Amino acid sequence: MKSSYKNCQSCGMPLKKDPKGGGSNAAGTIRHIYCSLCFENGKFPNPDWTADQLQEFVKVNLKEIGIPGFLVAWISKGIPQLERWK
Repeated sequence: MKSSYKNCQSCGMPLKKDPKGGGSNAAGTIRHIYCSLCFENGKFPNPDWTADQLQEFVKVNLKEIGIPGFLVAWISKGIPQLERWK
């Protein structure tokens, strides 16, 4: 696992688009492997979700933050290959 990533390793969202700058550890420090939608206060809000369920969630949320549709499709397609799902 790398020490820093450009994209969330759970959902694929570009971390530079995350309004909070990344997910947070239990101590409140930023964790630059996951976005704030996927990882908050040291845990995943939906730990039982499958990669398929997260793909649907991502499609909605990336469109809401202004990511173009073709990129949403490309990003969501790659979710099963991200660190969280390996």
